[in-house]
Amino acid sequence: MRKVKRMNFDEEMKKNVSEVKHTIRRYLPEEGGEQATLLEAMNYSMLAGGKRLRPLLMWETYKMFGGVSPVIEPFMAAMEMIHTHSLIHDDLPAMDNDEYRRGMKTTHVVYGEAMAILAGDGLLNYAYETVAKAFEMEPGNQNVGRAFGILAAKTGVCGMIGGQSVDVEMEGKPLKEETLDFIYRLKTGALLEASMMIGAVLAGAEDADVEEIRQIAGDVGLAFQIQDDILDVTSTVQELGKPVGSDAKNHKTTYVTLRGLDQAAKDVETVSRRAIRRLDGLSCKNEFLRELIIQLIHREN
Repeated sequence: MRKVKRMNFDEEMKKNVSEVKHTIRRYLPEEGGEQATLLEAMNYSMLAGGKRLRPLLMWETYKMFGGVSPVIEPFMAAMEMIHTHSLIHDDLPAMDNDEYRRGMKTTHVVYGEAMAILAGDGLLNYAYETVAKAFEMEPGNQNVGRAFGILAAKTGVCGMIGGQSVDVEMEGKPLKEETLDFIYRLKTGALLEASMMIGAVLAGAEDADVEEIRQIAGDVGLAFQIQDDILDVTSTVQELGKPVGSDAKNHKTTYVTLRGLDQAAKDVETVSRRAIRRLDGLSCKNEFLRELIIQLIHREN
């Protein structure tokens, strides 16, 4: 029975990811003009593969709470732009200095460091240009403004960028577990929280449900990042699509270095079970979203 369910999930996953990719493509900038190289670098990074996890989580949460309007689409595209911007900058020589991402040469390797910085900046700014289209689509929808505020806050100094700053500052230094949790909940968790919260808000979910979604997404983000730490030790470049051993190379403290492989795996299980328990407690259901979260947390690539 489990095998049949998995097969159906895989088919639905393939279909949904295809639809998400199609949506994102429609919002990418056209390449041309004097700044054509910049636009090409932005699109190179956006089309370099990947799970499209964040827009997919946003879309599935939106549907779970009854959302049906295309107003969700510019938010989905913008979220992937913001995430890709973070990857471009994360791979730079000044940061992790990685040469592969999603199985392809990183943006700074292909276009040079300066153009990669600009491509990341361009995607971050273009994300907000894209989201602004939602105001035109539904000018009377107050939830668009709420969703915009969530996106901005979770991206900025109290969200992803703030978490990244602490990660950079503490590189090579011993970390306490609470500091590592702080970094992970901002650097990785913030955009996952934003994705699912935006889906709930745009669908008109009650404030209590939006808060519950925030906590679910926060746990998903923490478990996802701990699993990433595990894969950095146990996986291969071919499976992961990016260099392994990067954390050790950059002298980073991770859940694996703090707690060991076995305990890190137990932590993933504990945090992920808590997230699923909360999800199951919601009055509305989305079986695909539930299975998606399980698969992502326990992924092997």
